[in-house]
Parts: sequence; structure tokens; C-alpha cells
Amino acid sequence: MLKHNLLANSVRLALISGVAVAAFTAPVALAAEDGAKVERIEVTGSRIKRTDLEGAVPVTVIDREAIDLSGQTSVTDLLRNTTFNSAGSFRPQSGSSAQGTASLDLRGLGSSRTLVLVDGRRLTMSPSTGSSQDLNAIPLGAVERIEVLTDGASAIYGSDAIGGVVNIITRKDFNGVQLSYTEGQPSIPKEGGDRSAGSVLFGSSSDKTSLLGGVSWNKRDIVYARDYPWIAPGSSSYGNNWRLADEDISPNPLLAVPGGCKDDNFFTSGVACRYNFNATNANEASSDNQSLFLKGEYQINDDWKIFSNASAAKTESFGRYAPAPDASVIGANSYNNPTNPNAWFYDAKNPNAVAYDPTTSAQQDVEIWHRFAALGNRDTTVNNLNTDFLIGVNGIIGDSVETEAGFRRVRNKSDEIGSGYLSIPIGWGNVNDFNPGYGCESGVAGEGLSNCSTSLVFDKDQYRSGYDLQSPSSNPSDVLKGSGATTARVSEFNIDEFYINASFDMVEMPAGMIQAFVGAEYRKETYLDSYDAQSEAGNIGGSAGNSAGGDRDVKAAYFETLVPILDNLELSIAGRYDKYSDYGSDFSPKVSVRYEPIEAMVLRASYGKGFRAPTLDILTQKTAFSADSVDDLATCQYLGFVACPQEGVQVDAYRLANPELGSESSTQMSAGIAYQPFDWLNFAVDYYNIEIEDRIAFFSSQDLLDRAEAGDVIPPGLGVVRGGNGAINYINTGYGNEGTLETSGLDLNLRTNFDFGEAGSLNQTLQVSHILDYSIDGGRDNVKDPGTPQQRMSLSNVYNFSDFDFAWNINLIGDQYEDVVDGVQEGHVGSWVTHDIQVTYTSPWNSKISVGAENAFAKEPQLIGYDGREYNYNLYNGWGRIMYVRFSQSF
Repeated sequence: MLKHNLLANSVRLALISGVAVAAFTAPVALAAEDGAKVERIEVTGSRIKRTDLEGAVPVTVIDREAIDLSGQTSVTDLLRNTTFNSAGSFRPQSGSSAQGTASLDLRGLGSSRTLVLVDGRRLTMSPSTGSSQDLNAIPLGAVERIEVLTDGASAIYGSDAIGGVVNIITRKDFNGVQLSYTEGQPSIPKEGGDRSAGSVLFGSSSDKTSLLGGVSWNKRDIVYARDYPWIAPGSSSYGNNWRLADEDISPNPLLAVPGGCKDDNFFTSGVACRYNFNATNANEASSDNQSLFLKGEYQINDDWKIFSNASAAKTESFGRYAPAPDASVIGANSYNNPTNPNAWFYDAKNPNAVAYDPTTSAQQDVEIWHRFAALGNRDTTVNNLNTDFLIGVNGIIGDSVETEAGFRRVRNKSDEIGSGYLSIPIGWGNVNDFNPGYGCESGVAGEGLSNCSTSLVFDKDQYRSGYDLQSPSSNPSDVLKGSGATTARVSEFNIDEFYINASFDMVEMPAGMIQAFVGAEYRKETYLDSYDAQSEAGNIGGSAGNSAGGDRDVKAAYFETLVPILDNLELSIAGRYDKYSDYGSDFSPKVSVRYEPIEAMVLRASYGKGFRAPTLDILTQKTAFSADSVDDLATCQYLGFVACPQEGVQVDAYRLANPELGSESSTQMSAGIAYQPFDWLNFAVDYYNIEIEDRIAFFSSQDLLDRAEAGDVIPPGLGVVRGGNGAINYINTGYGNEGTLETSGLDLNLRTNFDFGEAGSLNQTLQVSHILDYSIDGGRDNVKDPGTPQQRMSLSNVYNFSDFDFAWNINLIGDQYEDVVDGVQEGHVGSWVTHDIQVTYTSPWNSKISVGAENAFAKEPQLIGYDGREYNYNLYNGWGRIMYVRFSQSF
């Protein structure tokens, strides 16, 4: 089983993916040609090391050469452009609670169903989300290659490996020093978006010791919305407006505060005063990643070695959002009330006085819709520090049992500070209690009319207090400081992990040796997400948040066997048992088959079960009160309504952690063929089918009421609690398990290699991911819905001639419908095709100079609104052409 000819090895290596790992091919093939044993190598998706890299599950490899030819400066952007990231994925966006994070979403199943590993160990969850992994924590300079498993793998790796697994392999064997620096600039934004990246790598080794380390950084500047050519002035109703507080009056339009629409970025639109939020918003948050990494290994003797990996990554992100908007009711007698004839707006002593219109409305309470621009923009800075330390030992017990044990400690902390937010009680108190400058002769500053026993005087500078709604920017600094608020959020996600495993040969069969792998893990996860007290209490305008925190223990035991049935037929059986201290346990089995009917052809298939554990952010969230509006006849009648008003009635609701929440489960099948019919051509076609049951989903108050009325099942732990009169006492809302998601599709990887002798060589790679169907709860097919393209493709062309490499990559995101109305897909979002070009010169003194352009023809995204943005930020970008230059030097 360990002896292979040159062609067979080349085929197996080449077929591993559409992006072949050229560095592996030569040494392995030569060893086989010389008649020596071929080294067994572990590939993502299996714990068993084997010689046949084209195994029973599909794996795509992005090697260091492909990384450099991509022109990307971060792991995030590199993986976002893979065809398997079907529906796109979240990237750092200004104004988001996850502003500093970036994730991956294989198969369009959600980032929490994609598992990211670093050197085979799971990457910790982002503290900012608690439910997804942050790719920003991984420095690109430390990456040797990336292996993408496009098959379920819970039987191997545990939770979250439903959509697939991304294993980021960091550099290992290196001697010398390598320096690299990249500088790039986009074409579309007038300013901002510039990026730079660099790394220093050093390594040294001897017979017994090897040491490798480095520093890496990448940075991208913030981009403001106003710097994009397609951004029109924003028009927010939260400008400087009022309307009657009695919502039953119809029509009840928003009207501009008298004389109060003159500050910067406020403008009159009809009878209302609106705010241009695009003048201050930043669409793309800045990001700045700096990291250190160190790997060491010491060979104790011929059989045993000790190894250690350590890294620290610091990421800083800055985002800016428009000033805080908010609405509140102020009293009829307030000097900021437009219906009050004595309001400051109409006072002759007011230099900005306007005429009072008695026909507007009788004096009464009003609702103010205001943009607190005088407090400044809402700026958020997020600092994340991730430290990862692993120490382990690897060796041979007896003659054949390879054993490894290790301890890993990860600390991941995020600090978020926000400025320019509104203190709701103080800010609106200042609006309601505004004193325009009237005081008593005694000079008691800030006292209202009712407190004066002597004659009144007007002295704005001496007596004014509160917030002047008509002239926000002229408010005194003490008023603005008192109305503003600074928010704080501290988040942590930590891991302590022990593992031990062993691999060994079991029994010699006629077709070869049965190989086995067994292992066990213990992992303690600790999560903290702490908001400042005022944000938690709901006293901050323009921000929200609710704390969570807790820990859990995860114990796992797993096995895998590789059974050679025939010389050309292998059977793999794997299983994993995971026990979580907070919700329960799961067992994930998997069976896969690899059949080689003829030389250079592999047929493969797999069937397995998977799961996703409920995340700690959901299980540990603190109970939060909410006054939810619902439509419930019994409650409406109890409150004196004959029928429920259109807007419903408010009831007490509590969003809580659901102790009954369980895991999702999945069933996955795949089948494929990998074939090399000619020396210059190889390809692989794989089919996948995924079904997810007991989906973790959020259930609102109205959802639960509708279910109760229809007699449908309500998830355990949630529900409606009524009193003896039939009216609602309160509703427990939150997450529960229910529903199914089904999807299937095809992946094509095709590679050609042409050698023209002295004229150079040409390598081409075509990758296609095609979704066949995607449905939720047995409903309609969602393929080509907005954000769900049916195809993603990439074609890579690399021509090598003498000391020059020419790369031309073509990327396609398929078309979609623009909208779905009553279940019918409407409109059209065209296909998006971009071209990346690079030229690299390798000098005789071991340096490389690369000049390139991503999206060389400056293709713009189609401007069709998606999720509150001008276009789908998950799928496309608005950078235009990104010109870059990179220099690297090796010593």
C-alpha cells in the first residue's frame, strides 16, 4: 500500500483540488520513483495520515503561491473570494455591533455553521459575537496554506462543522529571513480605503531543534459614505421634527421645529426637517491587525519530540456613524413645544423668533423626532487582543503507536468604547425643561417661571438652562456634555484545552493494513459580554445591548478507522461523542468510501451526521425586559378596547436564555469523481446534500401568540403566560429549536498544465460552485433570492516565463432576483465579473517585485438596496480597482 509509481502519485496529488500544492508534488513523486516508502500526510477531514491525498472527501488547498498571486493582504479577503463562500459573508462595517470582526459562510448556511481551524485546532469564537469566529485574528504572513473541506465533519472535529471546515496551516519549516511589504489603493472612493501589509519571517533549525517566528501586520483605512460616487444625501426623519403625541389622530405628519432647520446637514423637505446622515457616516470601518508568532520544536530522541506554538494578534477597528437619533414626548407647557404659544420659538426676545401659527394645533403634548447632532458623531473604537499558546509532545510508543498530547490556552478579549451617544433621561429632560433665559431678579439661574416671586428679567447668558431645540449647535458645552454619553463594552471568549490521541496499525488484511485513530479532548469555554449599566438599562440613545456571560465544559471522545476492502477500495468509519455541561450531548457518525476503478480515477462518497451546539451568548444572556406591541383580542378587551387598535397593545415581554435549548442536527451526503485523463488535465466533480433539523431560531412575542392561537407547538422554555381574566401577564421570548433547512449543489475543480519548454508554462484552474436548491421548512426554493446566487466561479491563469510570473484571475458572482413579493421572485441583479491581474519578477538576489490590480476594470456593484445598504455588502465591494505593489526579499 505504500509503494506507488510516479504517475499515480502525481495524479493523487494533483487531484487534491483545483489549486494544486506544487511544492508537495516533486518530493513525494521522487521518493516513489526511487522505490522508497511515501510519507503519510494528514489532510483536513481525516485524522489518519495517508499517502493518497485525494481521499474520500473533497478538499481544496490554497498554497502560499496562490496566496501571493491573489494580491490579497488579509485572510479575510482571501477566503471571502472563494467560490464556497456562496452567499458572501460579514466584513467589518461601521456602526455594527460586530464592527471589528470578519467571518466566513460556507454554503450560505451561516458563519456559525462553518468551522475554522488553525493547525487543526479550533479558532476561538469572537468575543463581539459569541457565535462566530473572527478571521481578523489570523495574520496572513504566518499562513503556509489553507485547506477547505467542503463536507460535513462533526465526526472528526465536533460542533459547527456543518457547512464545511477551513483549516489554516501556519508556516513550519523555514530557514533564513524573509521580508515582505505590500501597499495598495482603491480607485472608487475619493478618499480612504488605502491598505498596507507586511511581514518578517525568520527561521533556523538543526538536527534536534527548529525555531520559526515572525511578525505580520495589515491595515486598511476607513471610508466615509460621502466619498462614494453613488451615495446621495441621506434623508432621515430623525432631523428636527415634531408631531402630536396622540397617535390616534390621522393624518399626523412630522413637521419641522419652527426655525430649527439651519444647522449643518439639516435640510427642509416639504414640511419636515430632515438630516443628511451620509455626510458623516462611514460605510467601511478601518482595521489594523498586528501579530507575533513563534513556533519551536525539540527532538528529544529518535522517537519523541516536544513542540510549542505561541501567537498574539491585536486588531483595532474604528467606525463612525451619524449622530444619535431618538424620539420622545415632551409636555404641553415646555418652552420647546411648538404648540405652546409661550414657546421660545415665538418669543420676541429670541433673535431667531418666528411667527406663532394658532391654527397648527391646540396646546398639547407633542412627540419630538430629533437628531442630536450637537453631541457629535457616534464614534466606536474596538480593540481586540487574542493570545494563543500550545505546548505538546509527540512520540512513538512501542514500535507503531504514534501518540500526541497537548495543552492549549487561548485568551481573546475585546474592548469597545463609543462616544457621541445620547443619555436619554438627561438629554430629553434638558429638552423638556428648557429655560430660554428667563430668571428672577434675585438671579437664581435656571429656575422656572413658577419659582419667581419677584419681577422677571431676560438674560440668556445668565439664566438659560436645558437644551434649545431650535438652535442645537449653540447649546452651552455643559448642557451638551450632560446630555451625551460614552458607552463601554468588554467581551471575552477564552478556551483552556487538553487533548490526547493515538494512531496505529491494527490488522493486516489481504488488501492492506487497517489503520486506526482514537482521541479524547477536554475544553473549557468561558464567555463574557458586559455592557455599561446605562446601555443595559436602555438609557442610551443610538445604542443597545444586553450582557451575557458564563462557562461550560466540553468533553469529547472520537475514533476513525481506514479499512482497505480491496486493493482499490477503502472504507473509512469515524465517530465522535461530545458532551456539553450546559445542554447535553451529541454523537456524530460518518462513513465514507473511496474507490479507484482505474489508475488516475477516484470515485468517492460519504454519509454522516453533524451538529451545532447552542452558543454561550444565547445560553447565558441576561433576561431583558421589553414592552412588545402585540395583537391579542383578550388583552385588548381587558384594557378597554372593543377591538385591537392597528398598532396593537403593549405587553410585558422578557427575552431570556432558554434552558431547554438544544443543538441543531444535520444529515449530510456527498459523492464525487476525481480523474486525470491526460497528463495535462485533471478535474473533480462533487455533489453535496445537507439537511439541518431543529434549527436554532428566534421567536418573538407575536410569533408565540400566533402559534398558540393556531395550536402549533411552542418551543420548550418559551410561551405566553395569561392571568385568570385571559389577558396576557407576560411573554417569554427567545431562541428555540424548530424547523429544517435543506440545500444541495455541485462543485467543479478543473486544472490544466501546459509546458512549452523554453517558452514557459501555463497553469489554469477553474472552480465552480453551483447551488441546486435551498429551502427552509419545506418551502419554496430560495436559490437566486437576493443574496443567494446560484453560481460562483473563478478561473485562474498563471503563465511562467523565465523570471516572470503573469497571473490573470477571473471571478464571477452569479445573477439573482432583486426582490421576492408574495413568494414570487422579481427584478434582476446581474452577474458580477471582476478581473485580477499581477506581474511578478524574481531577481537573482532572491527578491520578488509584484505589481497588480484587483478588479482591474473597476467593476462597480449593481446599486440595488440590500439589508439597509446601497448594495449587498456581504457579496460585493465598492473599492473599484485596487492597484498594489509588493516587495519581498529572502536571505
